[in-house]
Amino acid sequence: MSKICFVLLFAAASVGFAQTPSIRNSQGILNAASFTTPVAPGSLLSIFGTNLATSLVSADSIPLSTSLGGVTVTFAQGSNTYTSPLLFVFQGDANQNTPSQINAQLPWEIVPGGPAVSVTVTSNGATSAPASVPVGSVGPGIFSSSGLAIATDNADGVLAWAPGAVPGVTTHAVKAGDVLIIYATGLGPIDTPIANGTAPAYVDNVLHTNTVTPTVLVGGVPAQLVYSVLSPQFVGVNQMAIIIPNGAPTGDKVALQIQQNGQTSPDSTTIAVTK
Repeated sequence: MSKICFVLLFAAASVGFAQTPSIRNSQGILNAASFTTPVAPGSLLSIFGTNLATSLVSADSIPLSTSLGGVTVTFAQGSNTYTSPLLFVFQGDANQNTPSQINAQLPWEIVPGGPAVSVTVTSNGATSAPASVPVGSVGPGIFSSSGLAIATDNADGVLAWAPGAVPGVTTHAVKAGDVLIIYATGLGPIDTPIANGTAPAYVDNVLHTNTVTPTVLVGGVPAQLVYSVLSPQFVGVNQMAIIIPNGAPTGDKVALQIQQNGQTSPDSTTIAVTK
């Protein structure tokens, strides 16, 4: 399977003192790829608010730690509590033009349709008020950069974007019959359990297939699914392969979407398709 490196760039401003963290009341906890709800167990999510962290710190090893930069995130459901693996924490800027943000994995143990789920953030000893988070069995989202899907041509590993879409980056459109590799999150349960905070390549190196089969739409046209599994290399990331369908529309920005159990990812995520 193709490998891809995600590069995240942030401009971090310093803060003087730790303050009580606060999670946004609305749209504060979202799928980390689509920025929608619901979120699904095992998926990556983004938490937005103020004073969630006092610095920018990214995880540098797998399994992911449940503490990063003095920050922990706890999910409570009924009488059970779970501490989340963390990918990065970011303090935001002093004026909150860029909000404070945490990217974390929703623990696999959370039960969709069970008791209400609440989340708290503790940063350097101060704990936020609890915030509710809608949890579904699935909540698909495709990773993207400025709306361009993190999706590669299986033949050469090149991103399926229009040529020249990003200066200095080799990209090209795909065509009908090409195999496309898609990186997503929120595709729900898998046939072989895996521990929170880890990825298959680090524990068993076997396929962990999604049990709820997704439908992938290319410009609204259903594509043939080759596989849908956990990415071997990345925590909480789903890796899918599809065959670009005959009849898919062409253009530099063709919508790429995932449908599962009545949930559809946004049509604002796109790839380039040519004849």
